[in-house]
Amino acid sequence: MAGPTEHPVEDVVAGGVEGWFARSTHHWDDWTLADLVAAKGSQRVSLVVPARNEAGTVGDVVSRVRAALVETVALVDEVVVIDSDSTDATYAVASDAGAVVHRSAEVRPDLGSHPGKGEAMWKSLFVTTGDVLVFMDADLLDWDTHFVPGLLGPLLTRPEVALVKGFYERPGAEGPYDGGRVTELVARPLIALEHPELAGLVQPLAGEWAVRRSLFEALPVPTGYAVELAALVDTAGLLGLDAIAQVDLGRRDHAHQALLDLGAMATQILAAMASRRDGAGASGAPGGSVALRQYRPGPAGIAPADRVVLVAERPPARSVA
Repeated sequence: MAGPTEHPVEDVVAGGVEGWFARSTHHWDDWTLADLVAAKGSQRVSLVVPARNEAGTVGDVVSRVRAALVETVALVDEVVVIDSDSTDATYAVASDAGAVVHRSAEVRPDLGSHPGKGEAMWKSLFVTTGDVLVFMDADLLDWDTHFVPGLLGPLLTRPEVALVKGFYERPGAEGPYDGGRVTELVARPLIALEHPELAGLVQPLAGEWAVRRSLFEALPVPTGYAVELAALVDTAGLLGLDAIAQVDLGRRDHAHQALLDLGAMATQILAAMASRRDGAGASGAPGGSVALRQYRPGPAGIAPADRVVLVAERPPARSVA
């Protein structure tokens, strides 16, 4: 039994999580736009939108942010879309809406190219100028431009904060926070088992987040969907938990992926966490691929459907000449 001045490990972790939650959780309207513009000073802010086949929504994301935060209030200095191998009109739609658009495969072609969200975000470091990067998904349906200043708030007003995660209502069949299936089935159990210090994060896989360039260019980056969780784990390990903050952004909705596609996302997340458990992720191990066997109904009954899931990681961008 614990003595009178001792505490079980579970109590220590819980106390740390609750303390972090109280001091590091914010609401998007905790700051006014005028406050943030003043706090920004000479820093530059880049909004980065990784996009793949999102012609139906990316234009709205770009045009609304430009109108509200570039042209009306000078909070964002550039809006950059990284087109990740789209086969639709994503590039043209984003460009027409006012973004600077780069095809991921054409950014630093000497470094090769991998398909994936993390790859697009990593490549953005070579074509943006911001001291602070704000990431937003391109498939947003129910959102507002306050997402961007909300994410910037802790970074512009708290020098110790280096990474900010958004969280929001994500409507699903069972209620307002039911939309994150991979979060509940994979990310949160992984955190509970291996990184309980991160248990205070409401939505660790949220696609809306912001980071100081000085931090992001020092992190290894999984090329796929594991980029968000990996960034949290690596930041906490490198700078400590108080370098992370989170902001309630209200409500968000987006297109939901098919269940079998979520299996590939889960595989990438598990692979990234395994590499960090083994120490390989600390240097951005190139990795490779995993053969994921799934099953689908066919004319002759159930049939296997093999999928190659890429689990490569990019090294810290600052290490690349």
